[in-house]
Amino acid sequence: MPPALESSTRPASLDDASAARTRVWDLPTRMFHWALAAAVIGQLATGLGGVMEWHFRVGYAVLSLLLFRVIWGFIGGRWSRFAAFAYSPGSIMDYLRGRAHPDHLIGHTPLGALSVFALLAILALQVATGLVADDEVMASGPLTRFVSGATVSLATAWHTTFGKWIAIALVSLHVLAVLFYVAVKRHRLVRPMISGDKRVADGSAAPSRDDAASRLLALAVFAACAAFAAWIASLRA
Repeated sequence: MPPALESSTRPASLDDASAARTRVWDLPTRMFHWALAAAVIGQLATGLGGVMEWHFRVGYAVLSLLLFRVIWGFIGGRWSRFAAFAYSPGSIMDYLRGRAHPDHLIGHTPLGALSVFALLAILALQVATGLVADDEVMASGPLTRFVSGATVSLATAWHTTFGKWIAIALVSLHVLAVLFYVAVKRHRLVRPMISGDKRVADGSAAPSRDDAASRLLALAVFAACAAFAAWIASLRA
């Protein structure tokens, strides 16, 4: 996800013409971001429109992407790893008080990280409940027969009401935050998620690995995740 909710205190080094371009977002992370954005839009459109067959198909794509991101969060580029933006409560408070650590201004900021984790969590919960949901009219998830009727009812109620609206709210907040910081704060958030590079003070940040070997690894990981999602889909009655 993009580094939304960036700090309002922009270091001078980012505006310095001598600042070096540093690879912050590796290609797999950038592709994941835009693919997930498209998939979420597809999920909302097919869900609200009642096109359930495509809702399931896009849902399996979201499952593949989320599984990939979890794995890539441990083996991906420097700034894509969860360790790079899993900030402690003290670090978050320092950021809110205007005492940002230099790392806060390179990848995800503490507030941006909370936004990312919240989005990943709610999307994962929506996928999980969708797999065991049954509207008793048009469609049922591929795993409904493996759980109790009470679990199916609970999952269906969450997926179609609270979960749906929480997901819409978080996605909307995320987009509005990005628009605010791009239009008002003049922070470059979109361009780095396209090119992968940010201007940072020379030598102040280690770049993310983004070579052919890491990209092939990412492709292999995603292929395995997609195969798993396809297997889950094959269980649908």
